[in-house]
Amino acid sequence: MQPRAPWPDTGHLSSIRSDGSRVAIHPSDVRGRFVHWRRIVYAVLIAIYVVLPFIRVGGHPAVHLDVAARRFYLFGSTFNAQDFWIVLFLLTTAGFSLLFATAWLGRVWCGWACPQTVFLEGVYRRIERWIDGPRERRLRMAAGPWTPDRVMRAVAKHGAFLLVSWLLAHVALALFVSVKDLDTMVREGPGGHGVPFAWAMAVTGALYFNFAWFREQLCVVLCPYGRLQSAMQDRDSLIIGYDLARGEPRGRLVKARLGTPDAPRQGDCVDCRKCVTACPTGIDIRNGLQMDCIACAQCVDACDEVMEKLGRPKGLVRYDSLNGLAGQPRRVLRSRLFLYGGLLLISAIALTVGLVGRTPFEANLLRFQGLPYFLEGSTVRNQFELHLVNKNPVESSFTVRVDSPVPASVVVAQQEVKLSSLESFRLPLFVTVERGLRFPFTFQIQVTDQASGQVKRLEARFLGPPSPGR
Repeated sequence: MQPRAPWPDTGHLSSIRSDGSRVAIHPSDVRGRFVHWRRIVYAVLIAIYVVLPFIRVGGHPAVHLDVAARRFYLFGSTFNAQDFWIVLFLLTTAGFSLLFATAWLGRVWCGWACPQTVFLEGVYRRIERWIDGPRERRLRMAAGPWTPDRVMRAVAKHGAFLLVSWLLAHVALALFVSVKDLDTMVREGPGGHGVPFAWAMAVTGALYFNFAWFREQLCVVLCPYGRLQSAMQDRDSLIIGYDLARGEPRGRLVKARLGTPDAPRQGDCVDCRKCVTACPTGIDIRNGLQMDCIACAQCVDACDEVMEKLGRPKGLVRYDSLNGLAGQPRRVLRSRLFLYGGLLLISAIALTVGLVGRTPFEANLLRFQGLPYFLEGSTVRNQFELHLVNKNPVESSFTVRVDSPVPASVVVAQQEVKLSSLESFRLPLFVTVERGLRFPFTFQIQVTDQASGQVKRLEARFLGPPSPGR
């Protein structure tokens, strides 16, 4: 029978007291393999976020989401409003990826890649540690009076928070207006660019409020993912847990009584509470799996450091499944993973087909409004309008050709059209045939992209008066 922890879960958030007041979380400094690799991951993710607006691919920023003009540039590909259907498969692929990763690896997204964790742990808390010092000093300052030193540190810290928030907000704005336009807006001031300035200030304020004060409350109060994890995980999902069988009964290490006949049996947990003080959400991992846990593994590194000093095996707190912590084998291949993996595969294939099957241009044939056809002596004329959109990242030329099954006179305003990236053009087109034919009949209009060589064929119906005897 598994031993039980003497501190059962109280059923309320660890960062909020029973009277509803906030508990300020000051995680202790931790060293270890997981903290080391998380810092590398954070640095890479932050670097990608910051440099994306500055990298140019195909003459445009790697990511430029021009919502106002409904033009989107992504890693050398261009998209417009007509491609919005691809977003459906992009969102479903991301959603099923999260389901699959959660069922397999638990909340690895929260602890290793979520922007909230990445920027809080990788930027803001590092600034706080640099200015305010380690956890013990921060706790003493928070409990003490407002001395000149504390005021100076608070001003410096919050000034740094505001500056970083301002920079991150402008990087976000650069994704939507491009770095070049953003530089122009900053130089000219907010007078002529009121909307972008308002957005930049609003995002700056939201980032400052979140990372300077709200912090872990976003994860445990607002984010629905933590509340949904119980539906996405099972007993074989990877979590961070405490080995009750090995750790209990816990107690302070009393070296004088070790090995004596009257010494009670003691587990490996020495109740140092380093796993609690290291947690960025303030939970006690020894109480079992909790909604507040973001699987950051800081408690793992904190406990491993203590076990190493005591000469005991690491892994008292570790990545494992509920079955693994209970001493049972962990099943990796199971129906839940097959279901989520199958849905992810279908969605990813649909997304890939949609992206690969995209043509570098759009061509749509419309009939002129008004009469369906015109009679001019012995001839019949139909009038069309060819709508072209260049979806290449650079200027491209397009040629238009009409293939008719019967002799026809074709008048095209321009045989070749040059369009810049995402520029559209409406091309009038007139087709005339002799009367006496059997109407309607079908003919083709062929549009060729000279840059890629891709061809799009459009079928059109030529309308005319009913043939005699019909």
